[in-house]
Amino acid sequence: MIRLHIKYHMHKVSIIIPTKNSGKTIRKCLKSVRDQSYPNIEIVVVDNFSLDHTLKIAQKYADYVFSAAPERSAQRNYGVHKCTGEYVMIVDSDMYLSLNVIKECVEALKKDIIGIYIPEKILGNTFWTSVRNFERGFYNSTCIDTVRFLRKKDFEKIGGFDERLRVAEDWDFDRRIRILGKTTEIFAHVFHDESSFAIRKYIGKKKTYFHGLQIYQKKWNNDSDVRKQIGFFYRMIWVFIENNKWKRLCRHPILSIAMLLLRTMVGFEYLISKISMNNNCLV
Repeated sequence: MIRLHIKYHMHKVSIIIPTKNSGKTIRKCLKSVRDQSYPNIEIVVVDNFSLDHTLKIAQKYADYVFSAAPERSAQRNYGVHKCTGEYVMIVDSDMYLSLNVIKECVEALKKDIIGIYIPEKILGNTFWTSVRNFERGFYNSTCIDTVRFLRKKDFEKIGGFDERLRVAEDWDFDRRIRILGKTTEIFAHVFHDESSFAIRKYIGKKKTYFHGLQIYQKKWNNDSDVRKQIGFFYRMIWVFIENNKWKRLCRHPILSIAMLLLRTMVGFEYLISKISMNNNCLV
């Protein structure tokens, strides 16, 4: 009875999870949300007409399951529109929450705080996923990261995710949230499942991503944040050394060299894509 009384007076948190053929990861994702130490939650899954067993799993664990398309921005917006929580958390279907993530987010979301960054760790069993995990640690709470926990009213105030953007919609969302006020980071983390990581697939995905960046660049007039997010100096050098982060490079030389190699391959692909786009504009 005491637990129910406490739960009733807690802020309700809605966890919004967009899915599309997410059968390999969605069960573990949903179980990690269900197992949270913070009790007053609702799980909202918004599926993009999956052809696998995603829906069947979602219906077992989620409080609400909806269908929406065409992209994850529309799915997230629809989920927030339908949810009943005072706070919302945006989670990807291949993410798993550590035990106290929601509890720490609720405690951190004070009057002067608008949004919460959640540290991310990459999961996988290969050397290259270790490299990706090492790399990801440099991005926490930077302009390359994005707020994942906030009040529903603030989500609605900025109009949610921009559904015109097929890439960089998370950066765009984060920038508009930061205009409203302060952000902070919690200690608890989420795990991002990249067990299927392969370099060729990763580079190919980045190539598609680069071609979609132009709309985002134009929206923000290629300002200083945009130049950081996609520019050579920040993405290849400064983000890895600012705020004494260079010490991590010194402590892990093998991972650092491998990360530099991976970033060089990504940078080369970006350069090729940029030249290709410029040539197309001249035709």
